[in-house]
Amino acid sequence: MIKAEEELLKKLSIADLERANAYAKDLGQGLQMVRSFPQGVTIFGSARLSQDSKYCKMAYNLGRLLAENGHVVITGGGPGIMEAASHGAYEVGGRVIGFNITLAHEQHPNPYLTDCLTFEYFFARKVSLAMAAKVFAFFPGGFGTMDELSEVLCLMQEGKMPKMPVFLVGSDYWKGFDKMIGKMIALELITAKD
Repeated sequence: MIKAEEELLKKLSIADLERANAYAKDLGQGLQMVRSFPQGVTIFGSARLSQDSKYCKMAYNLGRLLAENGHVVITGGGPGIMEAASHGAYEVGGRVIGFNITLAHEQHPNPYLTDCLTFEYFFARKVSLAMAAKVFAFFPGGFGTMDELSEVLCLMQEGKMPKMPVFLVGSDYWKGFDKMIGKMIALELITAKD
């Protein structure tokens, strides 16, 4: 096995090795932070919603209730839904973990985090957000939220992570997704068990 690994390393460029080391560093820092607190509730949702939107108000209330009942609140650490949930938990003295990411726009750490780690790579951030959770709450969001939801569902479907509760918050928003699941079942792209 070591010989095969040595051969592989010979074929990689310095840039490939540097990139692999950067990936490993990002993932390692995330996993180290995950191990520093008990599993909590990971809340996903749009960074683009204003704090006075109905969904942000719902996220604020959820964050507050979770913290009041001793649960760690974990978010992507940014604005919108993430900030609202963080604010609710922080306001009552809860532990609020933010797994932030470096982006060109709209992602900066919100001021309601007790712990924050900023990632360079989405995959390392998603692994950390998933491993930190015992429950997931998904609020309305865009491509990022849909990517995170799809990843969590796929990992559970394939047995790559334990099955755990996934709540889709905002029935009016998620109706289309529910219909899509029905179409997938009807076309036998997934099973009813999935």
